[in-house]
Amino acid sequence: MLNIDDQDTRRANMRYIRSSMKEPLLNRDVEKELAIRWKENNDEKALHKLICAYTRLVITNAGKFKNYGLPIGDLMQEGNVGLMQAAARFDPSRDIRFSTYANWWIRSSMQDYVLRNWSIVRIGTTAAQKTLFFNLRRLRVKINDAPSGAMTDKGRKDVAEQLHVPLRDVEVMEGRIGTGDQSLQITISDDFKSNFQDFISDERPTPDMVVEKRIDSNKCSKWLGEAICKLNEREQIIIQKRRMVENGASLEELGKLLGISKERVRQLECRAMDKLKKTLICNVDNMKDLLLDNV
Repeated sequence: MLNIDDQDTRRANMRYIRSSMKEPLLNRDVEKELAIRWKENNDEKALHKLICAYTRLVITNAGKFKNYGLPIGDLMQEGNVGLMQAAARFDPSRDIRFSTYANWWIRSSMQDYVLRNWSIVRIGTTAAQKTLFFNLRRLRVKINDAPSGAMTDKGRKDVAEQLHVPLRDVEVMEGRIGTGDQSLQITISDDFKSNFQDFISDERPTPDMVVEKRIDSNKCSKWLGEAICKLNEREQIIIQKRRMVENGASLEELGKLLGISKERVRQLECRAMDKLKKTLICNVDNMKDLLLDNV
């Protein structure tokens, strides 16, 4: 049984529907005249008449989306938003009926509303995915696939071919449409008291791993600083300006700075890198020996 609020809402919706369907239809010339008055003169009376004449389109489209489990009143409200957008964007100089233009905006507004409220996980982010979402059920009936339950492999392939989308997209959309949102705190079963979130692994590093990485990073920085200090002045300049900045200096630039040739800079760089490598390897070997002695 409907409660009082639901009954009031239903009666309000019916009043709106009846009043909208009583509005007279407009012919092409009247449409264009009203659109021009609104567009050029900001005539709100013309806008009101134009909008009221085509709220019947809102009602018709709302009926097409009623099977998605959303309140018909909300669908009509979203349709009215689309109708207002159509009125704001319509160009009377183009050879197109306002009713045709408005119908597209109404349907698009309702589709976006359905997609936003179908799941807390956003779906249908591309035009192809939206087409798939709103046509999957219809095509299942058309190709004689089971209307409920999992689709057959042949059914998925037929849908993918008819809508020109990847088979993987059909499989993913089928899973999203077929299962609703569930709380992670729901218990798996009466006999199994654990909930779904108990089985979600945390891929983030543990506090021990974070501290260990920080200690290793500090230790490596210390070793590198000590190794650089063992280089002579020219080698330090070359390493710091070539290897320790994002956009290192060129051999030619360093040659001018140090008063030597590019080839000599390259030789000094290679020699400095070899010194650094030997010093760092020595530090690592010493650390290994220390660890083995403490075992």
